[in-house]
Amino acid sequence: MDDAGASLQAQMGAMGRAARAAAMALRMSEAATRTQAIQNMAVAIRAASCDILAANARDVAAARAAGMAPAMIDRLLLDEPRVEAIAKSVEAVAAIADPLGAKIDCWDQPSGLNIARVRTPIGVIGIIYESRPNVTADAAALCIRSGNAAILRGGSECLSSNLAIHSAAAQGLAAAGLPQACVQVVATTDRAAVGIILTGLEGAIDLLIPRGGKSLVARVAAEARAPVLGHLEGVNHVFLHASADLAKAIAITLNAKMRRVSVCGAAETLLVDSAEAQRLLAPVAEALQQAGCELRADGRARALAPGMVEAREEDWSTEHLAPIMSVAVVDGVDGAAAHIAKYGSAHTDAIVAEDQDAASRFAALVDSAIVLINASTQFADGGEFGFGAEIGIATGRLHARGPVGAEQLTTYKYVVRGTGQTRP
Repeated sequence: MDDAGASLQAQMGAMGRAARAAAMALRMSEAATRTQAIQNMAVAIRAASCDILAANARDVAAARAAGMAPAMIDRLLLDEPRVEAIAKSVEAVAAIADPLGAKIDCWDQPSGLNIARVRTPIGVIGIIYESRPNVTADAAALCIRSGNAAILRGGSECLSSNLAIHSAAAQGLAAAGLPQACVQVVATTDRAAVGIILTGLEGAIDLLIPRGGKSLVARVAAEARAPVLGHLEGVNHVFLHASADLAKAIAITLNAKMRRVSVCGAAETLLVDSAEAQRLLAPVAEALQQAGCELRADGRARALAPGMVEAREEDWSTEHLAPIMSVAVVDGVDGAAAHIAKYGSAHTDAIVAEDQDAASRFAALVDSAIVLINASTQFADGGEFGFGAEIGIATGRLHARGPVGAEQLTTYKYVVRGTGQTRP
């Protein structure tokens, strides 16, 4: 290891040790103190709006010069309304119930022991993410709410923005009397820092959360020496069942795809029930095309609606993050579920149906983190779930699934109370 590598290793090790000490301070802090810290963060973000926007302008200019895709630029870009939205999201986290110490369950045993399952912090959480500067604020607020210290490593493309937001978060922590090391940002673009984080920082990190593209998530899953809570890409589907109301089908599909094409909750594939495809497909396709969406379809769909190009095999499993949507005609709920199982990412899938038996069967068959009935996939968002904000949408099956808010960033322990019992 050269001198630069050794220096970075030492810096990251120091961050891990500081985070571990800060995690203990958070664990012992009062709920009111954590609430005050988060509220202070929101105030500081608003006060630093000009600095945050100036930093973001530098990031965006560099990203454009480097040829970053428009969808990624949209994720990176901040303006005054978006900075205000960040502050409001932080305030929403401050307003949710503090999860720590909450009794998940409690019961008495014949031995006279009282057993309680109680929420506790995980400890130190390492979060690796790309492009979205708002994640810095959301992660800081959610980790403080849940009593966890955070080490944040954002993408190099948004480092200036992340540092400006983190500076405001650090002010909020200090004003509440909490260590600034409760939330730390890795202030280097050196990619070696990611590899060092994945080692677990000498056991300091208790949980790793990747939020980004398939390659990032795959790397974290392959190299991590700490448990991983995965956020995979959103290859999301809208299925129009034969019983779908046409007006709902048009409105939901249009919103699911075109409201914001760059978010992970955007729909990427439209599935249409063959039993009513002639009634449903053409008007929905026309609405999408009029909104500027390119449609890539299979042969059955192209026979029913004009102006769609032939889909390639890779389109079915691609997160386009652009005004592009794949379209297929399938045979009923079972056909839709089979397509989703083959090509989906277990993120978010929706059915439009008036037949509630069909909707219930779809919800049972589709094994995704979020299944919606008669609603847009763009509701796949922690704020819309009442969590205040989210770290991401977990697509795995263990620990947490769907939007990861403060409660999902806790674990539990058993507190057992006796009156002097000994076991015979």
